[in-house]
Amino acid sequence: MPGEHLYGRDAELRQLTTLLHGVRERGGALVLRGEAGIGKTRLLTEARRVAATGGMLVLTTAGVEAEARVPFAGLHKLLRPVLARAEALPGPQRDAVHGAFGMADVATPDLFLVALAVLNILADAATGPTALLVVEDAHWLDPATAEILGFVARRLDADPVLLLAAVRDGFPTSFGADLPQLRLDRLDETAAAAVLDAHAADLPAGVRRQLLLDAAGNPLALVELSTITAGHTAASGPPTPAAAALRPLTDRLQEAFAARAVQLPAATRTLLLVAATNDGDALSETLAAATLVAGTAVTVGDLPPAVAASLVDVDGDRIRFRHPLMRSAIHQHADLQQRHAAHAALAQVLAGQHDRSGWHRASSSHGPDEDVAADLEQIAAAARRRGAAVAALTALERSAQLTDDPVRRAARLLRAAEAAVELGRQDVVHRLLRDAATVELSSWQRAQLLWIEASFGDGLRDEHRQPARVADVAERVAADGHVDVALRLLNGAALRSFWTEADLPSRHRLVSVAEALPIPADDPDLLAILAFAAPIERGAAVIDSLRRGAERAAGNAEALRLVGSAAVLVGAFDLAEACCTAALPALRAQGRLGLVARASGAQAWSAAHLADLNVGIPAAEECTRLARETSQPLFVGIGQATGAVLAALRGDEPGVQALAGAAEQGAMSGRVRPVLATARLARGLAALGAGRYADAFEQFRRMHDPVDPSFHPALRCFALAELADAAVHSGQAGAVAGIVAELETFALQTPSPALHGGLRHARAVLAGDTAAEALFQAALQVDVGRWPFARARLQLAYGRWLRRQRRVAESRALLRTAMDTFHTLGTVPWGEQARQELRAAGETSRRRGVDARDRLTAQELQIAQLAAEGMTNREIGERLYLSHRTVSSHLHRIFPKLEITSRAQLAGLVHVQAGR
Repeated sequence: MPGEHLYGRDAELRQLTTLLHGVRERGGALVLRGEAGIGKTRLLTEARRVAATGGMLVLTTAGVEAEARVPFAGLHKLLRPVLARAEALPGPQRDAVHGAFGMADVATPDLFLVALAVLNILADAATGPTALLVVEDAHWLDPATAEILGFVARRLDADPVLLLAAVRDGFPTSFGADLPQLRLDRLDETAAAAVLDAHAADLPAGVRRQLLLDAAGNPLALVELSTITAGHTAASGPPTPAAAALRPLTDRLQEAFAARAVQLPAATRTLLLVAATNDGDALSETLAAATLVAGTAVTVGDLPPAVAASLVDVDGDRIRFRHPLMRSAIHQHADLQQRHAAHAALAQVLAGQHDRSGWHRASSSHGPDEDVAADLEQIAAAARRRGAAVAALTALERSAQLTDDPVRRAARLLRAAEAAVELGRQDVVHRLLRDAATVELSSWQRAQLLWIEASFGDGLRDEHRQPARVADVAERVAADGHVDVALRLLNGAALRSFWTEADLPSRHRLVSVAEALPIPADDPDLLAILAFAAPIERGAAVIDSLRRGAERAAGNAEALRLVGSAAVLVGAFDLAEACCTAALPALRAQGRLGLVARASGAQAWSAAHLADLNVGIPAAEECTRLARETSQPLFVGIGQATGAVLAALRGDEPGVQALAGAAEQGAMSGRVRPVLATARLARGLAALGAGRYADAFEQFRRMHDPVDPSFHPALRCFALAELADAAVHSGQAGAVAGIVAELETFALQTPSPALHGGLRHARAVLAGDTAAEALFQAALQVDVGRWPFARARLQLAYGRWLRRQRRVAESRALLRTAMDTFHTLGTVPWGEQARQELRAAGETSRRRGVDARDRLTAQELQIAQLAAEGMTNREIGERLYLSHRTVSSHLHRIFPKLEITSRAQLAGLVHVQAGR
């Protein structure tokens, strides 16, 4: 009860009070976890009281089990008092929020675009006061609300907003798993005794001891069981310890609440049952539906007995149960007929709200009902448009259960399985497809089923465990006229072959089926399939079509991303970086953060090979962060490993060890070769830059060893210059002859810029003194375009060779040019090597100064770059999915680090990349 003393919770109250009082300087989130009745609700109630006393804006919502299938229900309840602020949002965000809440018929809003809109609404709502967001029973939030609030909670540091959420033990939920936690344990003996004495001070000593033992420090149990025991003792004397005490505490509490409700008047019981069944908290809905169930008027006059029994609270037109166990106790105590009647009445009252009414109709159905099934199918379609895949899956599955016609049931099961694929729910997919396969399927449905089955990395049937078998399926599907399904099958199999290194015949089979499809040679999907399945063997075909494919994809962000990914795999890093950079603005604007993570990963990987630190550093950080938020562990690894490469280029050895170690830890168990190869490259580069040439040689050599987990047939081609340099300086030049010869044969099949550039470097540095000069000069004659790091390394190697030949004067110009390039790029170790070589050649030079890349974090660098382009804080926030307050907070940290006082000074200190 508000105002009651909270025994045994002084430490927890101090923690909450400290957070509330400090929210103006730092926002954040905290998840309270514990068993039912442990006191989570009481602590949240006290937090609300403290916040309201301090003038904070307080917004609340609660997860409700019956409401979990209605998308955005919990979010709408939370934002209801401030929803008018959505009108001030940028158009795409405003439309996304309105679409999510069914207030406008708009194209499918991406969940993360809705999340950005919510973040900005909350940041603006807290502009005057600070704000407290309270989420009770977060384990029962609808999935869309849970994901959005998790996204928001991770971004509240710079906003005067505190989110407090309660999660009950024993319920599967991912909400708040990565947020700070406050675990509530049971009360100690002293606090438990104080609670008991405050509610039942006159219990006999034996009864008191038994009750303390039974309640085991659970505050709610102490209160409720003491009330029951006191009443029982007064009526019939002290109870003896019973077997009932051995039953779960939750069951006993629910029985206590149900028993309390049984004693209420019939109209009040009806009202409580409808309130427990309702997926909303509007009192007017509950009264109207209760009247239909009772057959006579049920009014607010029937509420006082329930309030007096401490089962519900009423606030204006809102009714809420004091504790979730009370709701479930009343619902479970009713028989099936009573529950069906409550659902039917609510369906009638909510006839104007199609989604909610449809679900209540479904819950009141006794058997197959095509009208209700069709309604649920429409509800599912609406949920998909609103970006709520979980709600769509639930509606379609229930629709199929209510469908008598086998053909329609199969169609609905397959659509449900597609929704489950989007969510990564392989167990659900398997079950749905097993049910769908029991009826005769059409050609299209068989194709649909085959694509769904092959959508998971390990497949669901033996025929889909190998790429060659997937190719066979795709060939049959294409022959039936379903080319788009065939493309999806082949694309997924090619991608899996890249991550896990499928055998060569299987990859060739994928290629042959893909090339036989009736689609243009520059189709982005086809380019991606060929690049992922056969980057060497089909490198020439892919490279020949890349620029046409990029032109064909112009204006289509997803297609541009595919072209960029294909370009990465064939070593056309400059084109890859350009395509991903061009794709990212639209992907961000659409809120497709899963694809933003992938595009950023490809952008970062390409930038790392080009030593474009200004692009690569923020891109790798963003890839890692967003991949983690969108549950893409492979891209978390790629982001971390690429970040390690970039750290090596900067000479940051601690960063290399931390990032490469994290990437390897996540990738080793699944032998994710691209991640392991990239981490190996980072370690080799760090050793090479530090002059530990034997160590560097060992790292690079392992990338070319087929039995090593870091061996990857494509990625090994892009570290040849590094291998050659390490071999020469460690006296192992002869040991790499076979590797170079093998890659020379690869070069006959593909014009890969990265491979050919590496070979030109390797030929020159590995050649004898007689042939070396001609090879160096020939390599430097090649126009390498946007590959300044590769050219500078070649100049450094040639300058070294000239100095060893005692042609010191000739070496200086090359060494000086190389040093200047390395300093400009920020590749510190190579710049220092060039400076030392230049000094040995008789010319002194200053060490490179510290620049913005060295002083700023990856995200700060990205914000500084965008601010230097002239973007406002709000525009930067929209681009990076941060609140404008967070952007402002970052800039306040950036200015002192760069020793500047205004945004205008940023342009001279950070790289500006127009059009990102």
